Amino acid sequence: MTEPYSWIDGEWISGNPPIIGPLTNAAWMATVVFDGARAYDGLAPDLDLHAERCIASALALGLEPQVTAKEIQRLAVDGLSHFPSGAAVYIRPMFYGDEGWLIPTTTKFCLTLFELPMNSPDKGLSICRTTRVRPTPLAAPTDAKAACLYPNAHRMLKEAISRGFDAAVVGDANGNVAELTTSNIFLVKDDVVSTPVPNGTFLNGITRQRTIKLLLEAGIKVEERTIDFSELDTADELFSTGNANKIQPISRYEHRSFQPGPIALKAQRLYRTYAEAHGKLVNFC
Repeated sequence: MTEPYSWIDGEWISGNPPIIGPLTNAAWMATVVFDGARAYDGLAPDLDLHAERCIASALALGLEPQVTAKEIQRLAVDGLSHFPSGAAVYIRPMFYGDEGWLIPTTTKFCLTLFELPMNSPDKGLSICRTTRVRPTPLAAPTDAKAACLYPNAHRMLKEAISRGFDAAVVGDANGNVAELTTSNIFLVKDDVVSTPVPNGTFLNGITRQRTIKLLLEAGIKVEERTIDFSELDTADELFSTGNANKIQPISRYEHRSFQPGPIALKAQRLYRTYAEAHGKLVNFC
């Protein structure tokens, strides 16, 4: 596989170059935000939205981004020239606090691209319930895609893997379904699609929002609402949305097994059609 490439201080550098030291604010104050976009088959759907969200995350954490969303898009397309045509690449812009004691006084930017194969669209995801919950907006910076939120997600993931599952479904502080460890969750019952309503405890994913829009345009009823965990036991279908693998059917929840359902498969087709129409790299040059 091609080595990773990162844009740091005005140049592309291969490998995994060091960017922080022991006095860097981000190293001990966790002042880091990032985003993740995808390039594959010559497409980068919603690259603009991922770049814009990275800027918004930085501002929410009190950082001061010195590059624009347009510049992030342009650099991402430029960086893809280091990789084989059509390669599955993860695009990760990142802002982090550099100087400063408790509060960062300067902000640095790094854009990293690396090859990351995507799961086959028909590969099912097995999930279980975790004992941990998502924090409230008053307890953590949930309005940003902040790195400090992810150690708890890693603990949830390790818990799920130790039980033989791929991922975990996570509750909010009120005990309702929030999302999966690193992606959003949808359920289907009687041809109606439901997904947890954003309540500030979990990331309102860009792929999640795109999927809802595409399903509604196709005439499928979608409800954003409070979902009780008991509803997962009686759902006709479950599927997830996220940047890493886009739309993925869920094949097992705890003791229940599922086949990829018709709505999940339709959502995959709709997303692919959208990506081919609007996600060409030339759109972001």
